[in-house]
Amino acid sequence: MKNFVAKHKFGLLLLVPGIIAGILYWKYVGCASGTCPITSNWHSMVLFGGLMGFFAGDSIDDIKKKRSKKEEDGKV
Repeated sequence: MKNFVAKHKFGLLLLVPGIIAGILYWKYVGCASGTCPITSNWHSMVLFGGLMGFFAGDSIDDIKKKRSKKEEDGKV
């Protein structure tokens, strides 16, 4: 578990802001007709926002790892 948290720390850090962004998007933008599959109910928007936040943070983790690897190899 500690290894997972250390490996995905930025992904887990951006999970909560993603969930909050999903709730805010559903509340203020949403779908007035109710026919939109993702934005029509808050359950799917919370999940979608959380996943987007996690994926964005995980991308930041990958970029930081690549930069540190280049610095170790002396290619900077």
